[in-house]
Amino acid sequence: MPGSPSLEIGLNAVIVSVASGMPMIVEVDDPDGVEPDSLPFGPFDPLHHRTFEIGLRTWVEEQTALRLGYVEQLYTFGDRGRHRVTGDAGPHVVSVGYLALTRQTAGSEDVLARHHSAWRSWYDYFPWEDWRNGRPQLLDEEILPALEAWCRREPPEGTPARALGRSERLNLAFSTTSNTWDEERALERYELIYEAGLVPEARRDGRAAALERTRIPPLGRPMRFDHRRILATALSRLRAKLKYRPVIFELMPEAFTLTELQTSVEAISGRHLHKQNFRRLVENADLVEQTGATSTATGGRPAALFRFRHALFNERPAPGLRVGGR
Repeated sequence: MPGSPSLEIGLNAVIVSVASGMPMIVEVDDPDGVEPDSLPFGPFDPLHHRTFEIGLRTWVEEQTALRLGYVEQLYTFGDRGRHRVTGDAGPHVVSVGYLALTRQTAGSEDVLARHHSAWRSWYDYFPWEDWRNGRPQLLDEEILPALEAWCRREPPEGTPARALGRSERLNLAFSTTSNTWDEERALERYELIYEAGLVPEARRDGRAAALERTRIPPLGRPMRFDHRRILATALSRLRAKLKYRPVIFELMPEAFTLTELQTSVEAISGRHLHKQNFRRLVENADLVEQTGATSTATGGRPAALFRFRHALFNERPAPGLRVGGR
C-alpha cells in the first residue's frame, strides 16, 4: 500500500571472546567518525539463508573471518533506537539479536580493522558491572545518587503502570538495601539508567528525563540505536548461562590452566573468585581432565594443563559453574 511504513529484518550479533582476562566484543566503527559504536549487523536474506542463524553465521564469517562457535538467539528488538520519533521516516528495522561465542585467533584484529571493526571490552560500555577489583566508585559517585533523585520524582503523566515502583526496581537491580550484588541483573540496571535519562542514547531518543538534564554523566561508551540494550541483554544471558551450562569452554583454548579458566570466568561474571573454592567447584563438577602436559607461560612453576571433559555430555546433562563472589 502506498505510504505504508517499510519493514526490514536484520540480525545483530554480540560476538564475545575473552583475551588477557577481559571480556571482548566485536564493535563496528562509523567510517566517517560521526556515529558511535555499533554491534555487527547484517540483513536477513531469505533467498539465500534458510534460517536466521545460517544467515548470521554466513555474513559474520564473510565480514570478519570469525568462525562462531556457540550461538543462541537473545530476543527480537522492534524499536529504532528506543522508539520511533518525529521525523523518523526510514524503514522500521526489526532486529533479531544473537549471542555468539568465539576464540580470538592470530590476525583477527587486522581482519576486523579492514571492516572498520575491532575488539573492545564490554566494560567500556558498562563500567559499573566490573567488580573484580571491588565496588566501582562510579556507582556511589554518579549512578546511585542520580537514580535515587529520579526515584523521588513522580513519573510523568501517561507513564505506563508497572508492577513495581521506581524505588523497588532500583533496589532489585542495584541491591541498595543489601550487600548482595546480582551480576545477572545487568539488563535491568541499564534499563533503569536509560529510563532515568543518564546516558546519551536517552537524550538522542527524546526521553524527557534526559532532555531535562543539564549534564549527562560519563557512564560508558554510547552505542547506535538500541545496541547497548542488546549488549546488556547478552551480558545478562551469558552470566546466567555460566551457572547451568558449560559455555565458558567455548571461550577457552583446547588446553588451559585452572588459573586461566578462573580468570575467564571472572572476566564474564565481573566478580573476583576465591582460588581454592573455585578449584574445588571445578573438581566437584568433574568438568575438566588433565592433558598430561604443563605450561610455563606465567614464568613460575609449571602449571598443569586441562581440557574440557567432553565425555560429560554422555554421562549426564553438563552443569555450569555456580560461582559466588568474594
